[in-house]
Amino acid sequence: MTNGERKLDSDPSQMTYRINPNTGDKVSLLGFGMMRLPTTATGTARENADAPIDQNAVNELVDYALAHGVNYFDTSPVYCQGHSEEATGIALSRHPRSSYFIATKLSNFSDAAWPRKESQAMFERSLSYLRTDYVDYLLLHSIGGGARGKDAFETFNARYMDNGILDWLVEQKQKGRIRNLGFSYHGDIRIFDMLLRWHDEGKYHWDFVQIQLNYLDWHYAKRNNPRNTNASYLYAELEKRGIPGVIMEPLLGGRLAKQPTHILKEMKRADINATPAEWAFRYAGTPEKILTVLSGMTYMEHLKENCCTYSPLRPITAEEDALLMHLADEICNLNAIPCTACNYCMPCPYGLNIPAIFSHYNNMLTEDNVPAKRWLNGYNRAVPKERQADHCIGCDHCIPHCPQRIHIPEEMQKIDNLVEQLRQG
Repeated sequence: MTNGERKLDSDPSQMTYRINPNTGDKVSLLGFGMMRLPTTATGTARENADAPIDQNAVNELVDYALAHGVNYFDTSPVYCQGHSEEATGIALSRHPRSSYFIATKLSNFSDAAWPRKESQAMFERSLSYLRTDYVDYLLLHSIGGGARGKDAFETFNARYMDNGILDWLVEQKQKGRIRNLGFSYHGDIRIFDMLLRWHDEGKYHWDFVQIQLNYLDWHYAKRNNPRNTNASYLYAELEKRGIPGVIMEPLLGGRLAKQPTHILKEMKRADINATPAEWAFRYAGTPEKILTVLSGMTYMEHLKENCCTYSPLRPITAEEDALLMHLADEICNLNAIPCTACNYCMPCPYGLNIPAIFSHYNNMLTEDNVPAKRWLNGYNRAVPKERQADHCIGCDHCIPHCPQRIHIPEEMQKIDNLVEQLRQG
């Protein structure tokens, strides 16, 4: 966008595309992440993560996306409580198969899925749910994390090596059932480096890699959470090898779409009409080796805005980059919980709505001088009392599932303490 009037609809002919050097695929810079699909329940998707998917709404979103140049759709067997692939398959199969690219994952997080036959069955179910006989982009899902009682290397080997499933996926690629093989990364940087070393040695070839990249994580991921890795390092490692990057969390689960008043004022001084989300998407799409930027778009207005942002992309200038790095420093000082509302931690065995609790806490940090009563009333509306932070018993069930490596029970204790202080104050 420029400082003129904002567009309400995009021109499909203006969508920015990037070429995959491995296949020649012409991929839309805006990718549709099918993680936060609309539900039939009222309220936000974060509050109703376990509600049934609204298939009609999904169909409408997919139809609009395809009509406006979006052709990359990213899903997983574990998204939307296990229903995303089926909903995605229903919506996409109404269109010619050549008009879109499907990305899905081998999400064998549970040790019950580690045996070779179980992981193979997961892949076969993906094809069935997606109503296709091949996957355009198949990812080893969220490598780098450690399962309960295992470190990152033990977990990776159990998921992909000891059972021979990685070699089996290579075979499926040779058979044409997978067109591009890659991985998504969260967690221990040594796993990321090891897989790229395998690429250098010719042991395994990665056609693409999915990383978390946004203007906050570019230089401040480790400052925000010492267990994370800066996106500048991840992107540089892919760029020097010519491996296309797929970007997740350009908005950090929506955190970058809502800013405190003083930060919003600085953004408005630079571009009066640009939204915080537009700034973030422009930043994520600017690096030239990025193939596509994923956005989990629950609502039509978000899809329309993002299509406008990338139709065409207006790359971030050096001056704008300096502004965003300055703002990233200020955002870091808010000390928000780095939750992206991926829902991997859900369901909680004790009924907590973990993403909703973190979201409401973070929202407080972005508002100026929120009265305690108002914040508490909002907390009670957003999160039912039986699902609030005081119900956390510290069982640690959620910890190995969090790709952001948040120590969730510690944060719940901090929030519970704050709530009690505000109630007594």
